Amino acid sequence: MALGVALFVVGALLSNATEPGAVREFFADNGLVLLTAGIVLAAVVGVGLFFVGNKELAKAWLDQYGLLALFLILILEGAMLLYFAPSESLVPLGVTLLAESSTDYATIAAVIAVAVVGATIGQYALFLLAKRGGREYLLEKRWFRIDESQLDRFDGWFQKWGRVVVPVSNALLFTRGMLTVPAGFAEMNDAEFVVLSALGTLVFQTWLAAAALYALELGFLGFL
Repeated sequence: MALGVALFVVGALLSNATEPGAVREFFADNGLVLLTAGIVLAAVVGVGLFFVGNKELAKAWLDQYGLLALFLILILEGAMLLYFAPSESLVPLGVTLLAESSTDYATIAAVIAVAVVGATIGQYALFLLAKRGGREYLLEKRWFRIDESQLDRFDGWFQKWGRVVVPVSNALLFTRGMLTVPAGFAEMNDAEFVVLSALGTLVFQTWLAAAALYALELGFLGFL
């Protein structure tokens, strides 16, 4: 986490302190990707300690910083910046590593709540960029990995089905967040978007948490 923040700060300082040129352009285009990579790397190191390091130390770190790390990573996931990690594993890992047992309902609820709030913040940030920046602004950004043909397809879904596709897409595998940008282009009401986005994410993260608890009950995740 500290590495991610450091990369972001250094990038921001260099991009603002130098004359327009290669360095400033690099960090302007890739600063968000560097931040994402740093945060995910820190999280991977923390989880990796369970397998190759000091498990007690890893548990102490996760107990202290686990929810914060999950919150930051879910913001990135909501903003569609988490390209190189399976986002569907985040809440199951959170429940498995942070909850004392399958009946630790307070921790399980906290993991789900943090995931919903984080993802909604990320989606809202992307929604605002789409709403205020427009189509061409996003398509020219290197960190925006959706190409024009995919964007046309998502636009078509939104135009055909309307606002209901925001929570529905958020509640399903492989379509999470895909309708965030078309909703911004359509200038959907901010409060309505936040509520519908959060509702779909709540459904999605709840069933992921339930699947993780079921796997724990069956002993499939006993190695954690």
